[in-house]
Amino acid sequence: MKREYIKAYNELKKMGVPVFVRDDMKQHGNFHISAEESNSSEWVSYYDGHYIPGWDCGVHPAIDSTLAKYGLHCEWQNPGELSVWN
Repeated sequence: MKREYIKAYNELKKMGVPVFVRDDMKQHGNFHISAEESNSSEWVSYYDGHYIPGWDCGVHPAIDSTLAKYGLHCEWQNPGELSVWN
């Protein structure tokens, strides 16, 4: 992973965001955020997230601001995970 991805990954992980790396999907982003872990609903929600004030497309604003610091963003890969991109 490039430096900005590593920094963002580590910062999100420290916050408790369920991040992971998928070697089989490198073409989809350098790391991912799970929507299927037990604490995922605190951070992301594909189905209910658009009802939570301040969340953009089902993503907690702290994730968006952390990724933005490193010139990154995330988008839904499927209802179970988000891919992180530059």
